[in-house]
Amino acid sequence: MTTITATSAPARPRKLVGAGRRQWVGLLYVAPAVALVTVFFIIPLGMTAWMSLHNWPLMGEHSFIGLANYWAILRDTRFWNALRFTGWYTLVVTIAIFAVAFPLALFIERPRRLTGFYRTSFFMPAVIGFASASLLWSWLLNVDSGLFSPAAFDLGLTEKKVNLLATFQPAFWSIIAMVVWKVAGFTMIILMTGLQSIPSELQEAAMIDGAGPFARFRAITLPLMRRTLALALILSVAGSILAFDQFYIILRGGPRNQTLTAVYWIFNQSFVSFKLGYGAALSMILLAILVALSTIQLWLLRKPEGVD
Repeated sequence: MTTITATSAPARPRKLVGAGRRQWVGLLYVAPAVALVTVFFIIPLGMTAWMSLHNWPLMGEHSFIGLANYWAILRDTRFWNALRFTGWYTLVVTIAIFAVAFPLALFIERPRRLTGFYRTSFFMPAVIGFASASLLWSWLLNVDSGLFSPAAFDLGLTEKKVNLLATFQPAFWSIIAMVVWKVAGFTMIILMTGLQSIPSELQEAAMIDGAGPFARFRAITLPLMRRTLALALILSVAGSILAFDQFYIILRGGPRNQTLTAVYWIFNQSFVSFKLGYGAALSMILLAILVALSTIQLWLLRKPEGVD
């Protein structure tokens, strides 16, 4: 007579159970971020791509037209002119921001007397919204009731009150000055964190070896700040390409549509001409340009192979 003994299933190892539990806990932690990205980025991006394939008026029925909006972009000279101006503005303002932010970051990097005051003062304009800053500078640049032109006239620097927004060059450089005043403090903080992450032992060793300030900056500071520079550069370029508030509030695209940016033209087509489908197609083109530029910047500022 044979007896059959019941054997229990082998127990799962505790390590596997713990790993699975930690995995679920990790998913719960990232779930809110995933939900936000999905609701506020992925879904709107998909809707924009879908709208770009339609003739989508503000009122009435929309109709599928395929790639017709994208073919129309090729013939839209106003958009390409706006994109050309946006590229020129991005180049100039990015150089200007870094030319101001980097010396400020070097100045406030090390603790000294009144360092906290300097950091706060330089960063303060960054907390102001672009719309508020644009309204402030719109008043400062006013030819009659503003500050700059009347002050120059009262001090005898000009023979009459000069309208800085009447012609392209003064208007363009006024916008550059406003953006640098507004953004340089934020870029300064990013660069300062990169400078403070560089071990002081490297700088001291280079000084002992007789390296001067420029040699240390070229051989130590810049290579070790690649990631920080990449972050600051991408934020600056992306923000400049998406510039809208200052040109809309201060210049309204003038004088003679010479300061019309790409986003301004998208706004015009979408919410003035009510061509929502065409505006969506323009937005997708601008998004592709931003992704391409960010990828190129990351590639150019990547760390060389073999460098930790």
